[in-house]
Amino acid sequence: MIPKTKGKIIPIEPSSPSAAAMSRFVRRLAGIPWRQIAGEASSVGLLMAQGLCAVHVVSEHVLGVAFPRGPSMLPALNMAGDVLLTDKVSPRRGWVGPGDVVLLLSPEDPRKIVAKRVLGMEGDEVTYPVDAGNSDATKTVVVPQGHIWVQGDNIYSSNDSRQFGPVPYGLVKGKMSYRIWPPSRIGSIDSKE
Repeated sequence: MIPKTKGKIIPIEPSSPSAAAMSRFVRRLAGIPWRQIAGEASSVGLLMAQGLCAVHVVSEHVLGVAFPRGPSMLPALNMAGDVLLTDKVSPRRGWVGPGDVVLLLSPEDPRKIVAKRVLGMEGDEVTYPVDAGNSDATKTVVVPQGHIWVQGDNIYSSNDSRQFGPVPYGLVKGKMSYRIWPPSRIGSIDSKE
């Protein structure tokens, strides 16, 4: 307790060693430039937030990375998964055409993103096998306006436009342009026309 004497505060010297240590600790804390540290921390935090926002914008709207898995695109893509660069600008500019491998929202499950090859654009006539494993029967369709026809390269194990029909062009999220993993297959993704 600090006694008051006519408006003046007279500090009492600590009597125990622990109180003396605490007093030294408090004096040391008072000597730290807290405002400068807080200013630098907020500057670094703001810079990091700006960097993360830039990365997000680029990966969502310019160039992203995709990890497609499954048998539907064999042999073009590995079943265990390749790492691919995905061009997000091409679909918005209308630069997607037959032979391109695209990333799109599944028309059957919008929470799922699938990789398929574009076989036809709006107005194109597409002939496809009805039941590739069991018969030679084919069917021909005309792709409606604003839609594309997509199929997996492995027609025996692919759920694609043969089952769910033409896909609205707006579901295309990116065009797979370049494989960056595995190292033995680095390079452009082949276009089949």
